[in-house]
Amino acid sequence: MVHVLVVEDDARLNQIVCAGIDAAGYAARGCFNAQQAFDLLYAGGIDLIVSDIMMPGIDGFELVASIRRVNQTIPILLMTARDDLAAKRRGFRAGIDDYMVKPIDVDELILRIEALLRRARIEAEKRLVVGSTVLDAEEMSAYVEGREVALTVREFNILYKMLSYPKRTFSRAQLMDEFWDGESSASLRAVDVYITRIREKFSASEDFKIVTVHGLGYKAVPNG
Repeated sequence: MVHVLVVEDDARLNQIVCAGIDAAGYAARGCFNAQQAFDLLYAGGIDLIVSDIMMPGIDGFELVASIRRVNQTIPILLMTARDDLAAKRRGFRAGIDDYMVKPIDVDELILRIEALLRRARIEAEKRLVVGSTVLDAEEMSAYVEGREVALTVREFNILYKMLSYPKRTFSRAQLMDEFWDGESSASLRAVDVYITRIREKFSASEDFKIVTVHGLGYKAVPNG
């Protein structure tokens, strides 16, 4: 069974989130601060973390950074009342995998947990297959019907990310934050350029499409 650690100092919300996770077939463990979270993590058996940002003592950003120093792979989702880009950027740079703004819809949270667990399995296997398209993270290479498609590292990483979360919309700012690593000379227009290149390189493939979500960003939609 998958064990999810919920780090939230609001006792009522902690209880609601844990109950929703349990009802979805996972096993939730609730705690109220970073120190309790560290104790449970060191005891082992945690597969995914859902954490608040604003907590007494060590906040969620510091918690994530501390975890990432010893564990680079465990999926982490931050949930917070803060909806500003600066907070999101800080979270992703600290090492989170996803971000939700309160009030939390528990059904949406479960969908995101499922997506993160799927992503973790893909990461463990280092291989993603969509129809006849194969992305190999060890080789950083892509194949369609056995024929290699030449991609730059950034093109590969963007496509791997999007296909790992099929039908999920990624904003230009999200992709910029993750794959341009704060390059001061880059603009959001660079994301459009890379998406265009990826589309061109996979134009003959019928396995998926990268769809423009007007006013929001892009999503990868597998066919069939």
